[in-house]
Amino acid sequence: RSGGGGPSSAARWWRGRELRSVAPPSSPSATLPPQAGGDHTRLNTLTTTPEAWRHVFEVNFFSTIWLAQGLVTELATAHGAIVNVTSIAGSRVHPFAGSAYATSKAALAALTREMAADMGPLGIRVNAIAPGEIDTAILSPGTEKIVESIPMRRLGAPEEVAKAIYYLCTEQSSYVTGAELHINGGQHV
Repeated sequence: RSGGGGPSSAARWWRGRELRSVAPPSSPSATLPPQAGGDHTRLNTLTTTPEAWRHVFEVNFFSTIWLAQGLVTELATAHGAIVNVTSIAGSRVHPFAGSAYATSKAALAALTREMAADMGPLGIRVNAIAPGEIDTAILSPGTEKIVESIPMRRLGAPEEVAKAIYYLCTEQSSYVTGAELHINGGQHV
């Protein structure tokens, strides 16, 4: 927790990794940065090691808890917003995302609702976005076959994801909390 107006020690350091991009909130749209997603190697339930499961959950799930705990004072002061990044794989089996990744993202969706309930009384809104197939450098081979089954018949653009995150951080969504916004072109309709 912060005592001198700057970021708390937990906000500056997380398990020995400096969080250079986190600054004290200065406006009501202060946000918690989204979490990274690992290398997306397919990890299944039969052969994945306990160490690999722990690593995926540390990156995709536990880091969110530690960051939120470390920044709660600053977020409450700013009446800020947290936008967690889940995944389309968190709600359905996906051909490229493995078990560890998918279950960590499903857990993050549940955590988003729990955080919304816990932090709402502090004036903090907590939501999530669940991207589907987005045109980035980490697309898996074979994605073009999935695109044929997406109702919008295209990949999403990173800018479309950014606009959704921005919306969830602004006053336009001031009464939205505990929600998971699916950005997938109708892939799961």
